[in-house]
Amino acid sequence: MAKILIIEDEAAIRRVLKKIISEENDTYEVEEAEDGLAGAELIAKNDYDLVLCDIKMPKMDGVEVLEKVKKIKPEIPMVMISGHGDLDTAVNTMRLGAFDYISKPPDLNRLLNTVRNALDRKELVVENKRLKKKVSKNYEMIGNSDAISHIKEIIEKVAATDARVLITGPNGTGKELVAHWLHEKSERANAPMIEVNCAAIPSELIESELFGHVKGSFTGANKDRAGKFEAANKGTIFLDEIGDMSLSAQAKVLRALQESRVSRVGSDKDIKVDVRVLAATNKDLKKEIEEGRFREDLYHRLAVILIKVPALNDRRDDIPLLVEHFSNKIATEQGMPSKSFSKGALKLLKEYDWTGNIRELRNVVERLIILGEKEVSENDVKLFASK
Repeated sequence: MAKILIIEDEAAIRRVLKKIISEENDTYEVEEAEDGLAGAELIAKNDYDLVLCDIKMPKMDGVEVLEKVKKIKPEIPMVMISGHGDLDTAVNTMRLGAFDYISKPPDLNRLLNTVRNALDRKELVVENKRLKKKVSKNYEMIGNSDAISHIKEIIEKVAATDARVLITGPNGTGKELVAHWLHEKSERANAPMIEVNCAAIPSELIESELFGHVKGSFTGANKDRAGKFEAANKGTIFLDEIGDMSLSAQAKVLRALQESRVSRVGSDKDIKVDVRVLAATNKDLKKEIEEGRFREDLYHRLAVILIKVPALNDRRDDIPLLVEHFSNKIATEQGMPSKSFSKGALKLLKEYDWTGNIRELRNVVERLIILGEKEVSENDVKLFASK
C-alpha cells in the first residue's frame, strides 16, 4: 500500500487531487496538509512513498519543504504543484531534487503517470538500498580488537577520498574485506568494483587481462577485448596479490596511475580511465624491491595509505565473535539450526595456532557445526578441529 501526502493550501485543489489519486488505485492511502509547515511536520513523523507539494503556500513554501525533505528523507520523491506564474520556480525545484512538477489545473493523465512513475522510482530506490545492505553484510569485518578498530577508523577517514590504498597481511586474514569496505563507503559505490587476482593469471596474460587487447595482437586474440581497467571506469579496481605481477605489467600499471590512461595490447591508442586503485599483497614489497622483483616507483604510487591486516593469532580476543558469526552464517547456508559453543570450546579455539587465519577458522567452525553436538563442546574441538 502506497502512502501519499498532498501539501496544498487550497482545499478545493486538495480534494480534487485526492479524489483523482484515490479513484486510480483504492490501495493508495492519501493524507493531506493545509500548508508547508504542517506538511513538513507530517513528513518528519511519518514515512511516505510520495509527496505532492504546492509551491506557493503560507508559513513555509514548497521550495523550503523540498529542501527540508531532501535533508531528512532524501529517498521520498517530491512532485511539485505549480501555478502559471510558478513555472520558472518549478523548473528550479528539479535542480534541487524534485522528481517532477505538474501545473494547475492538473491534467488527469499527466498527474496519474507522474504518480505511477514516482512510486516506481521509490520502490527501486528502496530495493537498491536493501540489496546494498545485503552485499555489505557479506563483507562485514567482525571484531572489536584494537587492531580491527584501528582499521575501521582508517577506512572511515580514507573511503570518501580517491587515495590509493595498499593492504598488507598474511593469507586468509581478510584483505579483500578491507577493499570492499573502502569501495562501498566511497563516492564510487554505485560504480563497479573489479577484482583481479594477479597470482591466478599467467604472467603472459596479465597485461591483456588488465588493459585489454586488439584482435590479432597475439595467438588466440580473435576479437578486440576491453581490460579490467576499462571495466572499472568510474569505479574501483582491486589488484589482489599485486606482489606476483610481472615487471612489464607493473610498468603499465604505473603509467595508468600516472596518466589515468591505458592502452590495449597491440594498440597505440590511449584510453582515458577514471579508476581508484586498491592493492593487496601477502609479500614484503620492500624486500621484493631490494631483490629487483617489484618497482619502487610503483610501490610509492600504491602505498599512499597503508593498511596492515593482522594475523588471527594477533587478535585472539575476536575469535568468539568470529565463531558466532560463522556459526550463524554456515547454519543458514546449510539449512540447519545454528549451534552455540561452550566456554571450554571457545577457550580451546583461542589457544590454537591459526596459521591459516580467518579462512582456516571458518573451515573449522563449519566442520564443528556439521559434526559437533547441539552445543559444540571442548571434546568436539579436540576431535574435529585437530590440525
